[in-house]
Amino acid sequence: MKLQRVNRRALALGALAVSGALALTACGSDDTGGNSGSGDSTATANSSIKCGDAKGQLQASGSSAQKNAIDAWMKAYTASCKGVQINYNPTGSGAGITAFLQGQTAFAGSDSPLEAEEIADSKKICSGGQGIDLPMVVGPIAVGFNVPGVDTLALDAATLAKIFDNKITNWNDEAIKKLNPEAKLPDLKIQAFHRSDESGTTQNFTKYLKAAAPGDWKYEAEKSWQAEGGQSASGSSGVAQQVKQVSGAISYFELSYAKDIKTVDIKTKATEPVKATAENATKAISEAKVTGTGKDLALELNYQPSAEGAYPITLVTYEIVCDKGNKSETLPAVKSFLGYIASEDGQAQLGDAGYAPIPDEIITKVRSTIESLA
Repeated sequence: MKLQRVNRRALALGALAVSGALALTACGSDDTGGNSGSGDSTATANSSIKCGDAKGQLQASGSSAQKNAIDAWMKAYTASCKGVQINYNPTGSGAGITAFLQGQTAFAGSDSPLEAEEIADSKKICSGGQGIDLPMVVGPIAVGFNVPGVDTLALDAATLAKIFDNKITNWNDEAIKKLNPEAKLPDLKIQAFHRSDESGTTQNFTKYLKAAAPGDWKYEAEKSWQAEGGQSASGSSGVAQQVKQVSGAISYFELSYAKDIKTVDIKTKATEPVKATAENATKAISEAKVTGTGKDLALELNYQPSAEGAYPITLVTYEIVCDKGNKSETLPAVKSFLGYIASEDGQAQLGDAGYAPIPDEIITKVRSTIESLA
């Protein structure tokens, strides 16, 4: 898979050179590509944003999952720091890391932390340093369903694994009844939808299944769907639309796509099933462990949280940057912009954009690391 991953990134980079425009969709972007603009003239300047010596253009690319958050941040930031133009291209995590490792961007967004070989490669462009992972955005992955007559549904990891592996095929199955004794479950075929495109959401959803139900989910957590059977649609918007339209459907997608769709409450080790909300996702991330070394803040998530109200199916997006060896002409803008999005004000904007903020104990470390960038 590592060779395939490298090849995919090489192809993505080649496409960038040919097209002259960053419009790729690695990791299953639902966006059509192109630049996220440098702000909105109607935005109001925020006196708490520290511009410092920041100026010029800041090029970045990567995760499409954080695009709406980046757009909101850029709007606020550039209203205050008018000397900075930020171009963020939602090319997908893989292409974003490739561009960063080629020295084309000041930072990258990725839904997965850097791998060991990528950290080694980063030392070529981070003079005297290396690439590090800064967790910045939490995105709850909701499981939406369309079952006539059922408004509330609770499922655990094992039952979800069997549903998406085509082992449970009807909504009145005994396993589902046991978890929902008061629900009037119909004799209706389950229509399980997964992403047809490569997707960071797929990878993070299946990471949860593999970690929380290892006896029932035998597949590796990859960006491409590994299990057989089921139906597919392109993009989070595509699978969400299928859930809306198809009776008996179930699928997974970012919480921001769950408007007008009923979502599953996830049974964890807590006493009550947990609803998919940004607040509950933050509670789960509070149990994450920092596994990176030095200034790297890569996280290991706990997919079986015991805390009440901790939602276990989450996606963390990292901003990847050099700890040392950043280009002198972009370093002030990098520290200024990343400092803002990690600030209390920056993190507070995430809720309105359908995301969750990084817990205080982790974001505090992020802030100090940003201050030390050189």
